[in-house]
Amino acid sequence: MPKNESGLPSDFHSEPTISTKRIYEGSIINLRVDTVRMPSGNSATREIVEHSHAVCIVPIDDDGNLVLVRQYRKPAEDALLEVPAGGVEEGEVSEEAVLRELQEEIGYTADHLEHLASFWVAPGWATEYMHAYLATGLRASKLQGDEDENIEVVRLPFDEAVAMFKTGEINDGKTIAALLLAQPLLTKR
Repeated sequence: MPKNESGLPSDFHSEPTISTKRIYEGSIINLRVDTVRMPSGNSATREIVEHSHAVCIVPIDDDGNLVLVRQYRKPAEDALLEVPAGGVEEGEVSEEAVLRELQEEIGYTADHLEHLASFWVAPGWATEYMHAYLATGLRASKLQGDEDENIEVVRLPFDEAVAMFKTGEINDGKTIAALLLAQPLLTKR
């Protein structure tokens, strides 16, 4: 078998799927169990949560405040302070999802969007891939929010929000990542 520079088999970073069993299909997620072939030839199982691509947004108003949402999250059993976020719907591109989520969650649209980065949310067990954006030039524009969401809009100076994740008051991973990605751009302005 061919080997790479580190002496490992050339297919070391691959796990071909032998079989897939769908366990659950829901409106937001699906769950499947894949049996895969390991480079050693042995088989292993992988439990995978399927989720659409998603967006998260760092919206900055004309006064330089960050516009966040506080929303109760049942898995955390807490109301978390987060950047607006949501799934990319079928047929939508991420920029369209950003503008829709801004309107649904905080009642604004944005004149300027800047893609910050894209990243896997939990690659050990989920297919969710997040696209982070900076949104500026906010203008009032409300869409009806999702019926199953109870959201409070919170405005904070950007630096105060950064300090809050350092103290644990903001502890949502996508929010921390998005703020850190936006920070160098906002300190230049």
